This record gives sequence, C-alpha cells and structure tokens, in this order.
Amino acid sequence: MKSLIITSLLIISSFSIQAQSQVKTGWTFGVLPSVAYDADLGFQYGALTNIYYHGDGSHYPEYLHSIYAEASYTTKRNGLMRLNFDSRALLPGYRLSLDISYVPDKMSDFAGFNGYQSVYNDDWRNDESSDYLSRAFYKYRRNMFRAAADIQGSITEQVNWNAGLGVLSFNVGGVDIDKLNRGESESHKLPDIDCLYDKYRQWGLISDNETKGGSFPFIHAGATFDTRDMSAAPSKGIWADAFFTYTAAFGDKSDFNSLKFNANFRQYISLGSPKAVLAYRIGTQLTLAGSTPFYMLCYHNNLVLKRALYESLGGSSSLRGIMRNRILSNGFLLANVELRLRIVNFDIGTQHFYIASNPFVDAGMVLQPIDIDEDNATLASALTGDNATDYFDFGKSNTYRPHVSGGAGLKIAMNENFILSIDWATPFNDQDSGKKSNLYIKMGYLF
Repeated sequence: MKSLIITSLLIISSFSIQAQSQVKTGWTFGVLPSVAYDADLGFQYGALTNIYYHGDGSHYPEYLHSIYAEASYTTKRNGLMRLNFDSRALLPGYRLSLDISYVPDKMSDFAGFNGYQSVYNDDWRNDESSDYLSRAFYKYRRNMFRAAADIQGSITEQVNWNAGLGVLSFNVGGVDIDKLNRGESESHKLPDIDCLYDKYRQWGLISDNETKGGSFPFIHAGATFDTRDMSAAPSKGIWADAFFTYTAAFGDKSDFNSLKFNANFRQYISLGSPKAVLAYRIGTQLTLAGSTPFYMLCYHNNLVLKRALYESLGGSSSLRGIMRNRILSNGFLLANVELRLRIVNFDIGTQHFYIASNPFVDAGMVLQPIDIDEDNATLASALTGDNATDYFDFGKSNTYRPHVSGGAGLKIAMNENFILSIDWATPFNDQDSGKKSNLYIKMGYLF
C-alpha cells in the first residue's frame, strides 16, 4: 500500500499543472490533489494549490508572491482549511505574511505530560491485543482556528526585525464516541470508556477551566539572521531567530496569560557541492512567565508560518517517527539533523525538476516539566480504581531523557520551491510509538 501511494504521487507530481511562458519569470502554478499520508493523521484527501509569482525573474529561485490554499480531510478525523499569502513585494522593503487556518481534529493525540514521565501503553489502543481498551484511549477532540499577520523589515542586509499578531482559538473536549461510531460495524465501534483525557480531568491534572478551550490573542516580536542562498532548499548559509510571544487571556481564562521565548538555529553546509548538503536545526521554546492551558502546550510558536499547525514535540513537524504531541511540557529542546542529497535533475517541458533523498535523525527533550504532585496523582488514580504506575514514572532521569528517532526521506521538487516530501521514520524507544515505523507525505522540507 505504501509503495502504491508513493508511485501515485510520483505520477501526480510529474503532471502538475503549470501556467507560465518561462520558468524564471511570471507565474508558476503547482496544483495537486491533496493526497497525502501521515502516520498520526491517516490518509488525506482534498485539493491544494501553490501559486508563485517571480516577476522578471531577477530574484529566482526566490518568489515575489506566494499564495497557498488547501482544503482536505483525513481518515483519522483531522481536517484542514487554509489560505496563506506571503509577499516580498506588496509592501516595498517589507515581507508580509497573512494566514487563516482552521484545523478540526476529532482524534487529537494526548499521551500525558512530560514525555517519559507519562507511561505509554500501545496495547491499550491496539485492537488486536488482549489488553485492548480503545483506539481512542490516547485521543481527545481539539479544533483550532488561527488568524495571523506577520511583517518583516531589514536592519542590515542579513539581519531582519519581525513582528506579528493574531488570535488562536481552541474548542476542546473528550472524544465524541457516539458520533465516531455512526455507520460503523459492531466490530469496529469504539467502546464507551474513559480515555486518558477523561482520567486526567478526574484526577485534577486538567482543570475545569481547560476543558472547553478558549480564544487567545497574541503578539510576537524578534529578529532573524539569514545568510541562506535560498529559502525552500538552501545549499549553504545560516538562518537563526530569537523572539518573544505574549499570549493574552481574558474573563475566566485570565489565568492563562503567558510570555514565551523561542530561539532557533539552522545551518546548511555544502559538502563540496550544492547537491550534497548537511542541514541541522536546534531550537527551544521556554515559558518565562504565566501559565498555558494543556491544549496550547502542543503549539510551537513561529515567526513566519509555513505550515497550518506546528506541533511542539512529536509528529511530522518536529520529531518524525514519534507519536504526535508525545512530549507536552512548559519548555523543550529540539534538534534535527539530515543529509540532503540530490540524486537527479531533469526537465519536463519548461519546468525544472529534481529528486533528492534525506536520511535524518530527530531528537527532543523536556526542559521545563509540568508540575505533577506524585502523592496527589497516586491517590487520585487510586480513587478511580487505577494504578498510578500504569500511567506515571516519576523518576527524574525519565523526565529529562531525550526522545530520539531516525529515518530517511524522498523529495520531488518542481522549480526549486514546490517540493513533495515523503519521509519514513521510526522511534528508538517503544514508549514513543507502538509502531515500528511511520510514514509522512507532506509539502516542503521540515526546515
């Protein structure tokens, strides 16, 4: 099945629709059915387009305007409606980015707090296991809406200032078992049991004020340093940023005002040729003040939005091969290393294509754990008939132990910017995913 998906996407990518007289000038249209696969989200179906405007071509392979639109849904009950506009020319001297996204997710992942401090039991969601509880045991409902605007201006040729504002709105709750069971056969219906999210509510680890979600305006500001030769697939240079994000909260959510700090460093090293590049990323997100509801701990702040949703640690946008949102904490450290090798370049008509591979290793760890009182958690779980050791491992060495995964990818690119990405990855520890390997089919390099 996986090979069939990859083959189909290769065919689709070869017949992408373009409308331009020359590759390096004017408009470039990349149109695809939104046929993708994510180990955490399932098979995706829908449609997407990425439209680039290169002007007279003097800035190629960089674009002057990019318009990205997508509407899709997955077999694991995750949707995406997104419109993104990114321009280096609309406001002369500034880069403007606008994004509106709605991501409904009826089966969002939740495996507890602080990574390895929370025990993960894959048999509980494996319906072929004698210990099976429910495929939805490590799930909850999380629908996210985001509207954001960001602007970038120059300080020097390589240093830019960045500022932005927007709003994040979440609607959360337990898995709607009745709705998910509609139309399902008896053998495939989900049992009506308490999931981990429900147990955390009963034990007081998720407060009543967090159970329905809320809306949170935010502002951020910082600076970026950029010496890359291009943005989509650099062959050399450095990209680094540091910024602060203040998230406001009002009314009954006023306890969730917070100030976070992010820093990221990416370097691209040419290994004797632009066709062989060593790329790595190191990043951190820290809470400096205030508190954050649990459903926002999975959100990774970014100065310039390239994806609809940035999960904090775990999943296709951070730690490939590790289950989505495996590591929820107040602060974390993230690292990715990959070797990018261009295998072949070829043209179809006036369009430039290349195929590349990228073996990689990803790692992440908790820096600021969420405070869980061991005695209270043990007592609370006992009151609901549960054994705390099935859910928690309070050893400090576990809390700060790195989560590591590795794998390899295939990239199919058109005109440098439109890049179809296929990554396969596996965790190095079974606690990070019960599956031996995971497959992700997305757009663009991870970083």
